[in-house]
Amino acid sequence: MAERYPRYGFPKLFQVLRRQGYPWNHKRIHRIYCLLKLNFRRKGKQRLPVRNPSPLATPEALNQSWSVDFMHDALVCGRRFRTFNVVDDFNREALSIEIDLNLPALRVVRVLDRIAANRGYPVMLRMDNGPEFISLVLAEWAEQHAVKLEFIQPGKPTQNAFIERFNRTYRTEILDFYLFRTLNEVREITARWVSEYNCERPHQSLNNMTPEEYRQHNHLAGISKNAWN
Repeated sequence: MAERYPRYGFPKLFQVLRRQGYPWNHKRIHRIYCLLKLNFRRKGKQRLPVRNPSPLATPEALNQSWSVDFMHDALVCGRRFRTFNVVDDFNREALSIEIDLNLPALRVVRVLDRIAANRGYPVMLRMDNGPEFISLVLAEWAEQHAVKLEFIQPGKPTQNAFIERFNRTYRTEILDFYLFRTLNEVREITARWVSEYNCERPHQSLNNMTPEEYRQHNHLAGISKNAWN
């Protein structure tokens, strides 16, 4: 289990074992976990206190709010590439990670249209003030599809906390964990990770459900509620 999910800590591995039906208690599994020296060391960082963080409300349904952001990395040859990440804030579902050497604004709207073709357009899109996001191309796209563009304040990443947390996990478990020779390698490994993230990985913020389970759970709850009304 630890080999399959090398960057999972003990709490998340314990939840995965429970979901697979193993009855062993917390203390027994933790004792074995420590005996096998699976607890990897974490580098301590000096953290500055957060002063007056802006509140970030969790949406009450799918497509109320998507968060988007860019990341950067490099192949072993030194050639740099970018990723464009899209997350539904409601169930933390990874909707897309687009990977290429360049990702201009026209490519961004194509990715968003591709996602929307399967699930509809969001009410709001939350992002920073990067050049692709403040472009006329994205503004026209948003107006055409009645999408509100919500820009966070410069230097306030906590206002985009859902995607920041997702980026940190993707960075730790994929970008910092592998050496990539080609863009296709990045895409293939990322695609497998996104599937696992959405369908297998329990999220503490979702009551230890996966994003897919949380989506289905709330869909069924909505049907049940409507049936009683």
